[in-house]
Amino acid sequence: METTKTLIGYVIYLPIALFLTYYVSKTLFRNSKVYMLDIFKGREEIAIATNKLFETGFYLLNLGFALMILDMNLYDNTYQELIEALSYKIGGFAIYLGVMLFLNLYFFFRGKRKASQTAREEKIIFKA
Repeated sequence: METTKTLIGYVIYLPIALFLTYYVSKTLFRNSKVYMLDIFKGREEIAIATNKLFETGFYLLNLGFALMILDMNLYDNTYQELIEALSYKIGGFAIYLGVMLFLNLYFFFRGKRKASQTAREEKIIFKA
């Protein structure tokens, strides 16, 4: 009977963590296709393949982290403690996902900037 609330916590936490990871991933990588096409100068095959690789890495990192922080220790074994532990876990994971989202956006913008810089350098070389 002591582990019942811990199991309830796992049953609540895991679907929420999985859903948050899925939602953020689908939103990010559906919208990042435009950046990938720009970075790879319209070569759709390479852009989509690279986007899929980023998406796979995103899933692996975030699901791995969600499972790594799964441990819940409920000392008093009360519902109040369960809710507090869940809010801490889910809130911490949501913050982590937000950081990962912005990190990915940084890489997309950096790749776009590098692609634009390379294109400008090529124009200068061809004009000379």
